[in-house]
Amino acid sequence: MSSVFRYFGGSIVFTAVALVCAYFVGANSGPGVGMTAVLTAAMLGLLETSLSFDNAVVNAKVLMTMDHFWRKMFITVGILIAVFGMRVVFPLIIVWAVSDNGLWTVVSMTWKSPMQFQKILVEQHILVAGFGGSFLWMVFTNFFFDSEKDEHWLQWLERPMRKLGKMDSVNVVVTVIISYVFSKFIHGGKGAEFLSAAVLGVVTYLLVEGFTSLIQAGNKEEEQKDIPKLAVAKLFSTGFASFLYLEVLDASFSFDGVIGAFALTNNLLIIALGLGIGAMFVRSLTIKLVEAGTLATYKFLEHGAFWAIGALSLIMYLKAAGVETPEIVSGTIGAGLIGLSFLSSLRYNRVKATKPT
Repeated sequence: MSSVFRYFGGSIVFTAVALVCAYFVGANSGPGVGMTAVLTAAMLGLLETSLSFDNAVVNAKVLMTMDHFWRKMFITVGILIAVFGMRVVFPLIIVWAVSDNGLWTVVSMTWKSPMQFQKILVEQHILVAGFGGSFLWMVFTNFFFDSEKDEHWLQWLERPMRKLGKMDSVNVVVTVIISYVFSKFIHGGKGAEFLSAAVLGVVTYLLVEGFTSLIQAGNKEEEQKDIPKLAVAKLFSTGFASFLYLEVLDASFSFDGVIGAFALTNNLLIIALGLGIGAMFVRSLTIKLVEAGTLATYKFLEHGAFWAIGALSLIMYLKAAGVETPEIVSGTIGAGLIGLSFLSSLRYNRVKATKPT
């Protein structure tokens, strides 16, 4: 019990506070509406948590390379960015950018004309799917097209992908080709917009990766020359680059969820509170996975998470092309892939334990 509260205590407290806030947000229209707001926020939190286990696993892989300071930044500053930045500021910026309204008009629209706000935001799902989906395609392909990857879960599929990884920038080529093909199936003459957003997602991924490589090269050169690091320089270390990568990755995961949440409510504050609950639990789960050494114990769990990311990318592209996939289906696919990889890991561990040393 103490272990549970150690990792999830902050998330549990945040959930209680968020649900109380949700009640008061809804209670402005009556006690009954307040309870409905609580149930909606709780449902959004549960959905976000259950659909984001792959996010937690991938986060854990990156977090393992970060020192204590940047891990703390991820769980504190990072959660502020995730809850307030992605769940509140980001939707406001999108609506403001694509409409002729001023920023304050857009903000006031969230309570004066929530249906109009919802309509404007949901209409941008093609751009959101293009950017977020392509970034996740890059994450997926970068893992499986790694020519130095020596462990495989789905041998028959992952081995050929590893061989293709010997080609320079094959992950970029694959992502751009997939994006181009899907752009041809986008209705309403928005194929070019979708492709532009997808290319921007690819460029963003390459910039983050390039920034990380640049910092790592600088750190290595300073270590070889035995140059002492200044306090400011330590902040802009590899940990900072990894933190930046995690925030962009979280944003890519949350894009689709924020827009999808409007199917349950058009109240932006309720959405932020509900999805914020999920974001908190995902971060708590990430920390637990890192400190418990789960990825090392269950060697195929990471593979399952990256396959789930590939599935999510495909689902986002299909939605942009007009093929609707219910959240429960996309969540089941992701959970199923991770569950199968976990069972494969258990089987591998049992076989390994029975082999003579």
